[in-house]
Amino acid sequence: MEIKNISLIGLGALGLLFGQQILKNGQNCHLNVIADQKRIDRYKKEGVLVNGAPLNFDYITPDATCEPADLIIVGVKANALNTAIQSIKNHVGKDTIILSMLNGIISEAVLGDAYGMSHMIYCVAQGMDAVKVGNQLTYDNMGLLCIGDWHADAPSDKVKAVEAFFKSVQIPYEIDLDMRHRIWGKFMLNVGVNQTVAVYEDTYQVVQEGGSGRDTMIAAMREVVDLSEKEGVGLTEADIDYWLKILQTLNPMGKPSMRQDLEAKRPSEVDLFSGTVIEKAKKYTLDTPVNARLYKEIKAMEAKF
Repeated sequence: MEIKNISLIGLGALGLLFGQQILKNGQNCHLNVIADQKRIDRYKKEGVLVNGAPLNFDYITPDATCEPADLIIVGVKANALNTAIQSIKNHVGKDTIILSMLNGIISEAVLGDAYGMSHMIYCVAQGMDAVKVGNQLTYDNMGLLCIGDWHADAPSDKVKAVEAFFKSVQIPYEIDLDMRHRIWGKFMLNVGVNQTVAVYEDTYQVVQEGGSGRDTMIAAMREVVDLSEKEGVGLTEADIDYWLKILQTLNPMGKPSMRQDLEAKRPSEVDLFSGTVIEKAKKYTLDTPVNARLYKEIKAMEAKF
């Protein structure tokens, strides 16, 4: 299968980051950005910029008639996933591949429940330091998209098709044959980094350098390691070391998405992070005091909006 017709929903940091690559390098393909008319009008009026350069996307409303996409890229926040599922329905055909860039550990399952797991490949976005303020995105490190199947001996045909497409549009990528482990590893990092930087109201430097911020982050991550053992995933200290090395490559003055959301007085993904840890831990009577504290503090911050 050759991917030529792509639909993207969600022009947040990741949508803009990788949408620009498709727009810039996809001479043999076409990209549609799905959005409601109000958003489209705003995008056209205000523009969208990446590192100062304007992007001229082709927009399409959810109810517009269109050909099925070869690939749908979902880049919305978790609290917009259910709306996105309805918005992409006209773009899903028999052979459409759906790729979710969402944080957390459940978005593929939610999309698969709606359209069938046969459409899904798994994805983890990692290593980027993109910051979006208003209609402008800035970044130093693009990072990469790690793709693959839940657990496999070799890449599936869907993964190979997306790999060929990523090569053609110069999207950095890796293939992982055990995406369950990778997704849980990224979840562990987000639980530590996103929440700690948000609570400390700082930038990446507060967790890159030694001190209480870094200690808090690692303690929150270790609670995910304990949970992963109960869930049969089996993260270890080696996984913490791996993700901490990736963290050190990010711009110290950059900010993770949760920090950006709270600065903008938007609801955060705290329920996706510590909320998930706390809820899953109940099944095993695991104690998660660090995540409980972070959850409480972030909810208190949101209550002031």
